Amino acid sequence: MELLGMTAVELAAAIRKKEVTVLEAAKAVLSQIEEKEDMYHCYVTVDKEGALAQAAAVQKKIDEGFESPLAGVPVAIKDNMCTEGLLTTCSSKILGNFVPTYSSEAVLNLKRAGAVILGKTNMDEFAMGSTTETSAFGATKNPWNTKHVPGGSSGGSAAAVAAKECFYALGSDTGGSIRQPASFCGVVGLKPTYGTVSRYGLIAYGSSLDQIGPLCKDVTDCATIMEVISSYDPKDSTSVKRADTDFTSALKDDVKGMRIGLPKDYFGQGLDPEVKSAVQKAAKVLKEKGALVEEFDLGLLEYAIPTYYTIASAEASSNLERFDGIKYGYRTESYEGLHNMYKKSRSEGFGPEVKRRIMLGSFVLSSGYYDAYYLKALKAKALIKKAFDEAFARYDVILGPVAPTTAPGLGESLSDPIKMYLGDIYTISINLAGLPGLSMPCGLDTRGLPIGLQLIGDCFQEKKLIQTAYAYEKVRGPFGGREEKVHGKAI
Repeated sequence: MELLGMTAVELAAAIRKKEVTVLEAAKAVLSQIEEKEDMYHCYVTVDKEGALAQAAAVQKKIDEGFESPLAGVPVAIKDNMCTEGLLTTCSSKILGNFVPTYSSEAVLNLKRAGAVILGKTNMDEFAMGSTTETSAFGATKNPWNTKHVPGGSSGGSAAAVAAKECFYALGSDTGGSIRQPASFCGVVGLKPTYGTVSRYGLIAYGSSLDQIGPLCKDVTDCATIMEVISSYDPKDSTSVKRADTDFTSALKDDVKGMRIGLPKDYFGQGLDPEVKSAVQKAAKVLKEKGALVEEFDLGLLEYAIPTYYTIASAEASSNLERFDGIKYGYRTESYEGLHNMYKKSRSEGFGPEVKRRIMLGSFVLSSGYYDAYYLKALKAKALIKKAFDEAFARYDVILGPVAPTTAPGLGESLSDPIKMYLGDIYTISINLAGLPGLSMPCGLDTRGLPIGLQLIGDCFQEKKLIQTAYAYEKVRGPFGGREEKVHGKAI
């Protein structure tokens, strides 16, 4: 098999068997980045020298007996996770010169496992957006069709996996930012249960919603990466102690008796017919393998978007107060007095979408509007969680689409922010309820763009998602990138 075509687990196995060295793997993927990066723009920062030095160091450890399921495998990190000594920008001008003095816990867990960090991937500025077009450093292109977006906000990570510019990547998910780009780029993405992966070192957007997770080539990689990055962290007050993080034990080709619910609300008006057909075919595959599949009413879908954007924007307005031009990051060149410096630094440093959400968040938290909007949104959030609790009393897994359409064209969404917000309709409820959600490809539309299938589980039930996804993947077979499709190979 071609080296770059390997999954992360396959490459790690080949390195253990001494069929390939860590340095060879790193050089191969860095060469791919040099060849393709101008076309796709997946990265903000590529640390070539650092990656080669890490590769040599990891190879030495492996030769001395070090073992890990991901040892020596090159990985890309979304640019909102702090990496010691490596530029971390959140794809924003205001952090354009920020080099952290520490690494996020998820990154440290990868380093302990022997991962080789290639660099930092492009994203929507401060993770605010669904297309990776709000980045201060330019848009990322979808490797399946460069006239289309890769999704967002983890679009750089998803595109890098699809373009073979890394073997897997980390993303963050606040309202679908792992699952939606995974869907658009034809890769696997998992948003874990809130608290499973430490948020320490993740530059916050919406603190009660953010969660780090993997973007990778298949379900086996997904389970393996989750075992490495999941850990209790006393530095994160929302971190959860879990004893059931042996996710690879769920890689079973068996869904007999599994109860799968299809929310009628997810298959109604606004869903592209091709997406609907592909997702329903996937449900039929699982039914034929012995799962009990039925439709049900989930409800409250219409309240998810206003609830999410009220809460997320409120938290964002608070979290982004720290970027003031004083402590770190961008500072305006000319100013008169302290308040003028704050105003000019933030006006020049933040992009339009970030400003829009800060203003919305400040408004809903302001005196006289807090009860009318923010408090009401918190009550709606509790009702959404209750609706899911009732659903999971009947079902093991909920199945539906990731997004209403396949990847839109570049420039289509930015002109209409409301349309962009509505594209999150199937993903944001999962963050509001703190649930795990998995996205995987289930077909192509007539334009050759990937269609994503979403599996949703109850809190701490990632294993059920992994088992269901693995069983479906076994029937679907390999799902390659655009090049494989063009050359007639299996997808």
